[in-house]
Amino acid sequence: MSMAHALGLRVVAEGVETEAQRAWLSLRDCDVMQGWLFGKALPAADFESRFLIHGKSPQAHPAV
Repeated sequence: MSMAHALGLRVVAEGVETEAQRAWLSLRDCDVMQGWLFGKALPAADFESRFLIHGKSPQAHPAV
């Protein structure tokens, strides 16, 4: 993470499953985390019913 930050890059940790992993990454200034700790995978039908409005895809969010 230090190397990435020194190069002006952001660090994304995938597969974060435990609070201990989240804490370790936070202490080391990880920029973004994703994984089961934050949200379980959804079947396609559940995703559509939660995130699609009237058959329209959600708008992409620009990278920060």
